[in-house]
Amino acid sequence: MQLYFSDYRALWRVGEVPGISGASLTDLVERYRLPAGTPVLLDDWMRPVEPVSSWFRSLALERADRKTMKAYALTSFMLLRFLTARGLDLRSATEWDILQFRQWRLEEATATVEEPTWDKDSAAISRLYAYLDRIGYVESRPWRTTSRGQSLGSRKSTDLRVRHMELEQYLYFRDVGFGGLAPDAALDESFRGWRPHRNRATCELALMTGMRIQEWSTLLLPELGLEAGGRPRTTNVDLKACAKRERPRSVYVPVDAMELLDPYLLLERPGIVARAQGTLRRRHRDLFVVDRLEADGRKVRGVLEGRTVIRVVKEMSPDLRRITVLETGDGLDPLAVFIGQGGKMLTFSGWDRVRWRAWAQMKKWAAHETAPQMPRACWLYHDLRHTFALRLLIFLTREALGDLEKQDLPMSTLLDHMTSNPLLVVQQRLGHAHPSTTYRYVRYLKDPMREVDDAFREWSAAGGASYLTIARRLMNLEEHSSASQG
Repeated sequence: MQLYFSDYRALWRVGEVPGISGASLTDLVERYRLPAGTPVLLDDWMRPVEPVSSWFRSLALERADRKTMKAYALTSFMLLRFLTARGLDLRSATEWDILQFRQWRLEEATATVEEPTWDKDSAAISRLYAYLDRIGYVESRPWRTTSRGQSLGSRKSTDLRVRHMELEQYLYFRDVGFGGLAPDAALDESFRGWRPHRNRATCELALMTGMRIQEWSTLLLPELGLEAGGRPRTTNVDLKACAKRERPRSVYVPVDAMELLDPYLLLERPGIVARAQGTLRRRHRDLFVVDRLEADGRKVRGVLEGRTVIRVVKEMSPDLRRITVLETGDGLDPLAVFIGQGGKMLTFSGWDRVRWRAWAQMKKWAAHETAPQMPRACWLYHDLRHTFALRLLIFLTREALGDLEKQDLPMSTLLDHMTSNPLLVVQQRLGHAHPSTTYRYVRYLKDPMREVDDAFREWSAAGGASYLTIARRLMNLEEHSSASQG
């Protein structure tokens, strides 16, 4: 068996297929078009493996995102290979076989996984068998129903990992790691990073908006009001196709984030675009070439795969954004805000390389007297989102407490609570589907490590005193001892 993923643009790049006319090929593609990234499982004779391939098709038509489909496909592929090696298939597999697959994934595979990863696998298997049950391929799922429902998961709740930055850590992260400066703000002449203005701007934008990496890294110039050389002081971005689970929300971009974009847009980006013209022109056939912005930048009109189309910007997928360029008359200008070599929008792996280079730069200066404390593991871009959430929650909580003290009534009205509740505001800003996700941040409003330091400060002040001396002092044993000796 072999697992593939659909890419109809690859067929468009080929142009002509022997034995099929161009018109017939276009008709076939339009009639059987699947969303890009749809998994296709083929057997050794290159025939679709059913009913798994049909399930993949149903996922695509239900608008499952590419990342989810890929994860589900890989899990299904591993399960089928595991069952086939034992002379079984999806219909003949029993609960014992599925549990053996779980044990293999957790303990016996060449590369074992942790339980949170298995929980994702179990979700894929459950959804696969739900489809097989619905179409009548199996009579029921091969595992028993428990009091908690039909679940193969570990039933262990995973706590949200909230790692945030203090101000000193963030400035060190942004300016030293990504910006190539020394901790004392001097220029580090040994810095060999690439595009420091771009990288500092991404840090500021991620921190000040709380956007996820798949949101800020795929932004287009019109979404920030930067088309035609525009420079708004602040703006609002309507997210949808690039948001998690395509959940729409509006994101406010403040002054500081917009201002830090200027050095990149004025100094670095024009040079990247100029050097990329040759590459962009060679890829012209593969690109979505926009010739006009409409509805104040909310829509784009251009040529895609030989057809003139109009697309709503917030509905454009990351893959489409990646190939979108504007025909300026003087050349092709990528519409992506953050671009790299060749004028391409950076991928997640590309941003990871930037992050690891920044981490190496931060570690190089870690012993400097002005360097803040660094974590043991490399900072993540998502830590900026956590920092945004916590700082906003702390500010709104203090503001709400101050408003309560000023009121004559012992408690605020229901309307005040609904409109100014800090958790609800932060939930809306982060785009969380459930308040329980936002509520997990509450436990981090006070740093538990700092509380431990405060609680034991008097102990550490005892200097080189022994444990016995400390115990006597804290339990007033020294006074009793003196009295008994007297």
